[in-house]
Formats: sequence, C-alpha cells, structure tokens
Amino acid sequence: MSKFLSINEEVREALKDKRPVVALESTIISHGMPYPDNIETAIKVEDIIRENGAVPATCAIINGILKVGLTRDEIELLGKSKGVLKCSRRDIPYAVSRRLNGATTVASTMILASMAGIEVFVTGGIGGVHYGAEQSFDISADLTELARTNVTVVSAGAKAILDIGKTLEYLETMGVPVIAFGQEEFPAFYTRSSGFKAPYRLDTPEEIASFIKTKRALNLNGGILVGNPVPEEYEADEALIREAIRKALKDAEQKMIKGKEVTPFLLTRVAELTKGESLETNMALVKNNARLGAKIAKSL
Repeated sequence: MSKFLSINEEVREALKDKRPVVALESTIISHGMPYPDNIETAIKVEDIIRENGAVPATCAIINGILKVGLTRDEIELLGKSKGVLKCSRRDIPYAVSRRLNGATTVASTMILASMAGIEVFVTGGIGGVHYGAEQSFDISADLTELARTNVTVVSAGAKAILDIGKTLEYLETMGVPVIAFGQEEFPAFYTRSSGFKAPYRLDTPEEIASFIKTKRALNLNGGILVGNPVPEEYEADEALIREAIRKALKDAEQKMIKGKEVTPFLLTRVAELTKGESLETNMALVKNNARLGAKIAKSL
C-alpha cells in the first residue's frame, strides 16, 4: 500500500504516539459548499479539532495518491479546482490509476481512515436511501461501507434530502449501530428532529468511546454511526427546509439528474431556495460535529 497511501507527517507522528486523530472528508470542499465558504469551513473545522485536543486528517486523492492529512495548498486546490472527481469506494482505483484529483465521500474517507489506523471520522451528514429508491435503487455506498469498515462516523444524521426512515431501516438490516447524542430522536441534518427514534441514546463522548471499545473487543466488524444534532441556535426552520427539499427534488426529477450528481445538486438547490439559510446551518453543524468527534477520539 505504501506506493498508494501518503500520511502526512503531523498525522503519522500522532498515530505513532497514540494521540487522538480525527479523519475528515473532502467532498464537502469540492462538491458540498461554494467557494470561498468551502475552504474557510475546512480550515476552521481542522482548527476546532486541534482546539479540542486531537489532530485533524482531511482525506483526499491528489494526483492519484491517497492522502491522509492535507496541506493548506492541497485544501485550496480542491476548493478552487473544477472537475475534481467525487470518489466513493468504486471510484478509488480509477482516480489512482489515472492520477486524478478526487474528493472523498463518507465511504471512501472511511476506507482511507481505516488504512491509516484512524478510528473516528467527522462529516456533515451521511448519504442514504433516496426517495423513490424502491424504483431507482438509489442507495448510497456510505451505508454498505458503514457495515464493513471499522470507523465511527460522527454526523448530524442523514442528509435531510433523503428518506431517513428507510435509511435507518437499511442500517438496521446491515447491523450498523446508530446512536443519537444527547437526545432520543435521530437528527435530520438541518433540524434536530427527524420524527424517527434512534436505536440508542448516549449523552457523553466517554460513553460513546466506551461503546466503540466494547464493539472492538467483541470483534464485531463494521462502523458506528453517531447522530449529533445541530445546535438549537443554528437549526433551520423546519417548514422552510421541507418546502425547499420538495421543490429541489422536483427540479432534479425534471432535469433528470441521477447517480452521484443528485446530492450536490439538491444541496445547492436547497441553499438557493432558502436564501443561504441551509448553508449557514450546514457550516455550523460540521463545526459542532468536529468538537464531538475530537472529544470522542481523545476519550478513546
């Protein structure tokens, strides 16, 4: 693997010294937010993780090399460049063999984190089961990756553009433990409540770390999903978000947008329809997840 995988010096030293490390995705930089919000948020999230006692490891593919831990220049490259490939599990060998730049999704970031020996990964929201999946079979590879890769994913729940009920059912089928942090309900990305109760509630980073260690000791393979609700002061208006998602889904259907292009389109369209409110919430929830992820890694 050494010719494909590059772990930056700060991350490598932290892992060697058994200090806490938190992985971060890069799709949010290339496909999740507009410039310059994408770069500012990526840098701020790294700073928050450091402030909370852990080392950040933003993951990406740069010129065909799997990178765990990016430099400021590499973050700028991903944030400003056009045509960066959105890479899930299936896309990794293509991006590596063609020596391309690729932004890692939840699934591929889990893979890179696992390769490096990182147990905690922070993102905004996971992919899941899309509305109409009973016809389209549009189900994110994030869910199957959670079933097979031993990384804990801290998120604000599944993205609100998804069918959250079916997403939770799918995770149950795949044997993935789902934890709500500090509340009974599984969060819905832009809002704190989804209408669906999470299987488990844990109230402290230490309790989550204990859960991770117990699962590891039992040799039960696969990841853990932690749903961390967005802080109340940044929660979006539920009715506004619901209507924006309805319109965005209709627009995507009319434009016949499918596959990996669906989620970036919907997130961008929802931001337009809410006049930037959803983007503000998105930035706040990622930062909030970074704080919790760092505390979990530190407790581990």
